[in-house]
Amino acid sequence: MTATELQKTAENRAVGPLPAGHPPVSTGKIGILLVNLGTPDGTDVPSVRRYLREFLSDPRVIELNRAIWYPILYAFVLTTRPKKSGAAYAKIWNRELDESPLRTITRAQSARLAEAFADEGRVVVDWAMRYGTPSIESVVLKLAAQGCDKIVMLPLYPQYSATTTATANDKLFRALMKMRRMPAVRTAPAYHDDPVYIDALARSIESHLATLDFDPEIVITSYHGIPKPYFDKGDPYHCHCHKTTRLLRERLGWGDRRQLMLTFQSRFGAQEWLQPYTDKTIEKLAMDGVKSIAVLNPGFSADCIETLEEINVEARETFLHAGGVNFAHIPCLNDSDAGMAVIEAMARRELSGWL
Repeated sequence: MTATELQKTAENRAVGPLPAGHPPVSTGKIGILLVNLGTPDGTDVPSVRRYLREFLSDPRVIELNRAIWYPILYAFVLTTRPKKSGAAYAKIWNRELDESPLRTITRAQSARLAEAFADEGRVVVDWAMRYGTPSIESVVLKLAAQGCDKIVMLPLYPQYSATTTATANDKLFRALMKMRRMPAVRTAPAYHDDPVYIDALARSIESHLATLDFDPEIVITSYHGIPKPYFDKGDPYHCHCHKTTRLLRERLGWGDRRQLMLTFQSRFGAQEWLQPYTDKTIEKLAMDGVKSIAVLNPGFSADCIETLEEINVEARETFLHAGGVNFAHIPCLNDSDAGMAVIEAMARRELSGWL
């Protein structure tokens, strides 16, 4: 008996003979769920406010006491920030599809991964957002309805943080708690030091720098920051970021020829965040006489507002206004061949024993 016939026999045995009138049961498939952070559905104030309310209400993201934080959130943040954030999203919005680049790219990553598993026959690939739509819960239910009794979730955050990977897992587990027929699940760990990921980053840097008409004196790896107290409490994110940059430096083999620096961006609120800060570093480099730099964002699997607007627009302006001359933003891996090699390798590793 072939492997396919054995699998079909196992599926039939799992369902068993159904009594007359029993609704059809779909089973025997494996779901792969790609998860990214999230995006508003539009650039208008109501859409951005709805997204920010969900995001900033997450206790994994904002660890302040609710009695202290909620009055600030509802009285100040959600009354002022949506307009400003909406204007920033408008600068990078995908007008053709009327959606954020993050949604466009994540959908493309899902489609390309589905192509990679097309020959398997029983693998279903889909995608979701931790905040906004499509929600993790809605896609888990969709996969289950398609017969996926096994699901592996791939949080597309290379470096682990409670503010990203952990909260995505939280949402998955909450969805499972509501299901009577719960699928078996696996969640992928951080891949900050995975050789496939490091090699993909290095090749992306090398190929992009080869297209420039200038030679950057410094290349900056800019990661999304987290409040320093989170790190003090044991979040490994800071260590993961440093390890990624160290391995990338070793893989590039630049030595003294070109400097690779690490910084943190996107701080929010008054408390101290992980340092050095990207904007302050870039400004100081220009003031100190550095004329040419390039910036990449290894902590993002897809380009989004933090990379396309905060770095490629705001950071660029900061550098040039402070005296810099040449600025380049190196795109995220996105759905490139190198980027998809990382995602596929991670998926196949986590599906071990299921396929």
